[in-house]
Amino acid sequence: MVTVSPEAVTQFQALMDQVDEPLKITFQNIHRGYPTETLVRFLKARDGNVSKAHKMLMDCLHWRVQNEIDKILSKPIVPTELYRAVRDSQLIGMSGYSREGLPVFAVGVGLSTFDKASVHCYVQSHIQINEYRDRVILPSASAKHGRPITTCVKVLDMTGLKLSALSQIKLLTIISTVDDLNYPEKTNTYYIVNVPYIFSACWKVVKPLLQERTRKKIQVLQGSGRDELLKIMDFESLPHFCRREDSGSSRSSENKNCFSLDHPFHQQLYNYIKQQSLISEPIQPVKQGSFHVDLPEPAAEGTEIAKTIESELHKIENRNGLTQSLDDV
Repeated sequence: MVTVSPEAVTQFQALMDQVDEPLKITFQNIHRGYPTETLVRFLKARDGNVSKAHKMLMDCLHWRVQNEIDKILSKPIVPTELYRAVRDSQLIGMSGYSREGLPVFAVGVGLSTFDKASVHCYVQSHIQINEYRDRVILPSASAKHGRPITTCVKVLDMTGLKLSALSQIKLLTIISTVDDLNYPEKTNTYYIVNVPYIFSACWKVVKPLLQERTRKKIQVLQGSGRDELLKIMDFESLPHFCRREDSGSSRSSENKNCFSLDHPFHQQLYNYIKQQSLISEPIQPVKQGSFHVDLPEPAAEGTEIAKTIESELHKIENRNGLTQSLDDV
């Protein structure tokens, strides 16, 4: 675990005090009143090195300004049918809070198909969820508990993971790179559940490639992970795929399915973005596909991991013959 010294934070703060607008404004949108905690996150991401952390944060601020990230929550993905298609194929949602007050985000890794919209729509949606988490969810949780809450918990469901996931690796690497470079250290713990053989095989070769601080955050749980997760959250906050009646399936009915556009979290998010769009652009509606974010070049670590996963999946495919027979495992 990286230990950040008070001296490093002081040096970092002195460097950031020299930043002029518009970078100062977007930095305020990042820290939301908790600048020290934000500096610590970037320092942890660069192993406590002030110079490297400063460069990372400055690159992040420039990226935000160049791509108008501060305005992204006023740029709805329209029409609604397109956004529903994104939600049906990019399975992510918020199921509740841990007992410590951390938001619990669920991700349907295995059943996400990413085949109903453009890459830009998926990246835009992912960044919007990040920004809504950081600007609305986390500040609200901090106010409720009277202390800074700046991270979340993620539960990753591997149900349905198939060799066809090979086609998603490039997009997933792009999204992961966006997070690594611009939203570092925002996840406290990753819980991985409903693990099939394919994941287990890949995990063995990918795990050694991860940085130590990342490895320590990842816990692979048995089965649906229900019993372990109930140690840190109430039943009502469990993602639907971790509940006994729903375990083994990332898709569920009613409002329990936090991936669905009909879930309260997504309804609140979508309504918030629509309201913000009316404030910023009350006359001209946003055209479909009008908002693009520059896609980053995957970092060396991310590229290596993606190549390793591809290689391992190909090995599995070759050992077992036809892809279709593996997809049924």
